[in-house]
Amino acid sequence: MRSTWGRAIQYSLFGESHGPAIGITIHHLPAGFKPDLEKLKAAMARRKPGTGVYATKRSEKDEFEIVSGFFQDVLTGAPLTALFRNEDTRSSDYEALKRFPRPSHADFAANAKYHGFNDPRGSGHFSGRLTAPLVFAGALAAQILEAEHGIRILGHVAQVGDIIDTGIDDMASQVTEENQEALRKKVMPFFSDDAIEQAKVMLAKAHEEGDSIGGAIEVGVTGLPVGWGDPVFEGIESLLGQLLFSVPAVKAVEFGAGAAFAAMRGSESNDPWRMEGDRVVSETNHSGGINGGITNGMPMRLKVTFRPASSIALTQQTVDLREHINAELSVTGRHDPTIVVRAVPVVEAVTAIGLLEAKANASELLARY
Repeated sequence: MRSTWGRAIQYSLFGESHGPAIGITIHHLPAGFKPDLEKLKAAMARRKPGTGVYATKRSEKDEFEIVSGFFQDVLTGAPLTALFRNEDTRSSDYEALKRFPRPSHADFAANAKYHGFNDPRGSGHFSGRLTAPLVFAGALAAQILEAEHGIRILGHVAQVGDIIDTGIDDMASQVTEENQEALRKKVMPFFSDDAIEQAKVMLAKAHEEGDSIGGAIEVGVTGLPVGWGDPVFEGIESLLGQLLFSVPAVKAVEFGAGAAFAAMRGSESNDPWRMEGDRVVSETNHSGGINGGITNGMPMRLKVTFRPASSIALTQQTVDLREHINAELSVTGRHDPTIVVRAVPVVEAVTAIGLLEAKANASELLARY
């Protein structure tokens, strides 16, 4: 099992949901950078928004312990390792799942791939718990991007079920410091307060019925320079797509107009160029700030769709892997009626990780000439 990503900057995740600890080791971070630890703590706190039915009942503090690569308040250049201790585990809730895999969960595929030796407690290494170190790494990457380039990343819940929030416009005018602060204080990070109230009712009903609901998260990014990314395999969409699909339950990723391109003509979808002083800009931004896998200097916009959580209390059809017969399963334990409410900081984080990689790759190439 390999959980390492990145070339210029490398990230290695380790641990299981109900093991002693989970964590991340990051290689090749810039020596001398002084991270704001309070902002890192605030980013971690956003993974558990409130105590309503839309929040998991598992109560982990998400306190990080930096054990290497950090000295006298700055990064040393050595590998940075952060640990997150697991404290609120109830492994008995998962005892049956090695024998009776959850429909549409990784249980069966992981059991087959690792010959039954994988850790099923809390989904082991496949758990959403592993997004905690991702948020830590992404919040750190976002600090570097903002400090060096003024890049700002803002995510919000775009949709839960059939409830749709106000969208980020083509020019990402909503990506402001004020909106960042406002969204991060909300238990449910929608722009629209009406959408929040409707979502509360929907999620309470789903929770009462033992069911779950899907949704989508939208992210806007401003401050990107022209020229990050490479064509084909290392384009911005390629880098970010791989990272975004690594977030548990993500099933679709769109950039710019995304799926709406299917109904457009070229005369509608093309973004006309014009001069704005000495700067080349586009009149519209259906491309989401990316052409040929390379940033074009316009704001970036992406959307990520999450499937409903597969762990539900309703009775479902499954199989008995021991007896090789059909069976039924009703999942017990503490599970979310939706994933998207808690996943906004995760999507922001992996976006920052991908953009920092693109920045590092661009710097590496420029250094050759």
